[in-house]
Amino acid sequence: MTAPCNIAAALPRLAAEAPERVAMRCPGPRGDYAVSLRYGELDARSDAIAAGLARRGIVRGTRTVLMVRPTPEFFLLMFALFKAGAVPVLVDPGIDRRALRQCLDEAQAEAFIGIPLAQLARVLLGWAKSAKVRITTGRRALLADATLDEVERAGAGAGPQLSDTAPDEVAAILFTSGSTGVPKGVVYRHRHFVAQIDMLRGAFGIEAGGVDFPTFPPFALFDPALGLTSIIPDMDPTRPASADPRKLHAAIDRFGADQLFGSPALMRVLADHGAPLPTLRRVTSAGAPVPPDVVARMLELLPDGARFWTPYGATECLPVAVIEGRELLALRARTEQGAGTCVGRPVAPNEVRLIRIGDAAIAEWSDALLVAPGEVGEITVAGPSATDSYFNREAQTRLAKIHERLPDGSGRVVHRMGDLGWFDAEGRLWFCGRKSHRVESADGPLYTEQVEPVFNVHPDVRRTALVGVGAAGAQRPVLCVELRQGVAVAQQPRIARELREIGAGHAHTAGLETILFHPRFPVDIRHNAKIGRETLARWAAARIGSQA
Repeated sequence: MTAPCNIAAALPRLAAEAPERVAMRCPGPRGDYAVSLRYGELDARSDAIAAGLARRGIVRGTRTVLMVRPTPEFFLLMFALFKAGAVPVLVDPGIDRRALRQCLDEAQAEAFIGIPLAQLARVLLGWAKSAKVRITTGRRALLADATLDEVERAGAGAGPQLSDTAPDEVAAILFTSGSTGVPKGVVYRHRHFVAQIDMLRGAFGIEAGGVDFPTFPPFALFDPALGLTSIIPDMDPTRPASADPRKLHAAIDRFGADQLFGSPALMRVLADHGAPLPTLRRVTSAGAPVPPDVVARMLELLPDGARFWTPYGATECLPVAVIEGRELLALRARTEQGAGTCVGRPVAPNEVRLIRIGDAAIAEWSDALLVAPGEVGEITVAGPSATDSYFNREAQTRLAKIHERLPDGSGRVVHRMGDLGWFDAEGRLWFCGRKSHRVESADGPLYTEQVEPVFNVHPDVRRTALVGVGAAGAQRPVLCVELRQGVAVAQQPRIARELREIGAGHAHTAGLETILFHPRFPVDIRHNAKIGRETLARWAAARIGSQA
């Protein structure tokens, strides 16, 4: 019989091979990591929860909102839902409340599992009114039909619960962070998760038995399927820039973590802390381009032979391409001269192609869409982890997906990343910024990742953001500048003058004259690294209007 296509399918095998191996350790109420789950426990308890959920009507295909913090309960529930063939719905808890309600309404969830606070918010704010089954992780079934403990007890002794899910069955709905617009529910099929596991294992040489420190909780879900032990950090996952580096170091050292995943903001925390990380062998950072100075500092803190990877991808398609930190640093001068940020070579078996820049939907693929070699175009990806739709968002699906007919008569979906880039002669992909963030001036287009690194070399500048003010085709390019901490406001005229001198040294930035200083850039809630350029553009327009 063919094995189910399910990310949870590896769990029973790993539990049989190494039942006492720790699957995860989580910080307790006092941050003492007294809470742990072994592979045998994770498998058996998730079986019991899956059986108990079935008795409550949460079965194959049931869309189930899960609002639980990264605790053992979260991982037990996720694997239970996967085993049941139910469809977990995950939404970033830090997004705007109105957007959160919209996401939950769109998901049309039939069940809601959450911590007591989430259950209270559900009632007070009208979340997920379609949910007919409500489970709380609290001790008592307040505002819910049952507690998780009751569900687990009801399913105890039921035996293995792995559903025989097919590759095309919906496995989960994962909402994007909404950092570049209204959050959208990405439909993940079981084949997408299984492909991601294979691609991550191959791209990074991951072997079972390692100890991972995933500071972005959803990535910890991959660890049991990869045979790794997860050490869940003692931090607020929605605010990685505010993490306490001493707590991070203490956990990494105590458990001998040899792998770490985190956003560029988290890497900045570790880099600025400056303490060596002698146990780490593999560090991975994604969510936004990692500043070169952070890459350089992290490599100094890691032991010889350790790798610092910066994969490129998105919720809709991951991984797409990858580059190691040393190669990235070797290309730093080209980035600072305006080439963009190199994101490396495509991860096999992805096919990454660049098409002409445009905002209209494209129904069918044609090679006539392709740009000339070396030209900037929109990045598209066809591959086993490329998702094919958004849930209940037909218009957005049409804008992001292209149907391609293959020579053998079969078809596939090509995902438009919404990012711009170009390929160099060595086959490396260079990221030039979001398509929606391009500035269409009268002198031609400007791309954020080809402009901002030119100015970020200034020693007093923390970061810059290119925005456009006015109508497309006649936009006024504006450089927003956030200075390093401690730089006096009185220094702004000097810095502005020096930035214009830097821009004058490059053809594509020579005409950028408008510079505005901003006290603190808005950033995304998921990684604290993506700059909110839409918000900055409105701020810049207001500032320019008030000065007119």
